[in-house]
Amino acid sequence: MSDPVRLGGMALGNGVLVHGPEHWACAIRTNEGELKVASGRKAFLAGSAPRPFAGPLKLVEAFAVIPLVQRALPEVEFPFARPRIAATMLVSAAAVRALRASRLTPAAQETLGALASLVPAAVALRGTALAAYHGAEHISIGSYEHGEERAKEHERCGSHLVGPLLLTSAAGATIARRVAGPLQPLARVGAALGAVAMSVEIFGWMTRNQRHPVARALAYPGHELQHRFVTAEPSAAQLEVAEAALRECLRLESPARGDGDDAEAPLT
Repeated sequence: MSDPVRLGGMALGNGVLVHGPEHWACAIRTNEGELKVASGRKAFLAGSAPRPFAGPLKLVEAFAVIPLVQRALPEVEFPFARPRIAATMLVSAAAVRALRASRLTPAAQETLGALASLVPAAVALRGTALAAYHGAEHISIGSYEHGEERAKEHERCGSHLVGPLLLTSAAGATIARRVAGPLQPLARVGAALGAVAMSVEIFGWMTRNQRHPVARALAYPGHELQHRFVTAEPSAAQLEVAEAALRECLRLESPARGDGDDAEAPLT
């Protein structure tokens, strides 16, 4: 039996987006109850980029399909377009700004800032249709990958980046603060990009070494975030939508069966 196609995904307010090495497929449930499916080839492919660029470029590849989905399915509801989520993002940004203006140490500022940017959005997601579609995304993709029915939590969910990001952001900010004068803003940008790149690399290691004690410790915050806030048990209708997106993506990927490079594709 051949290995499964490496897939990523994104939960939507009214559906699920699934993407493979070269193609994407999206399924939504309209307000009238109609199931709509659209698919196509990705606009940008990361290719075999060298590390540590492979992981971040995979994220760019995944988000580059958003305009394509919007054009194909105008009814799609992206998470960041929902007023409730947008409001929590504004609150989070204000909290982060306040923390960075405080007298806390750089490491404490970055650690608390990362938490402040996550908690309001997590609370806003709890019990919503978006959380249920997030669970449906995990169940459909996880069941396909493992060949058995899986739970609503997935080991490659982007929430597992939380642990690594807390550590790398704190370390990067501490180093950037040591750069004096006009170069400090540039150092901060470099530290932020470096933290993301390093976190994605750590994330990939975690998914390949799930039984390792360090991997388990790093994954714990993300797992709890998934379990308690950002996923919910989906209905049969929501699972049908996720399965439709999965089948369509696999249909497009099956002729090529190109699994890309070794960079892990997080589920969001």
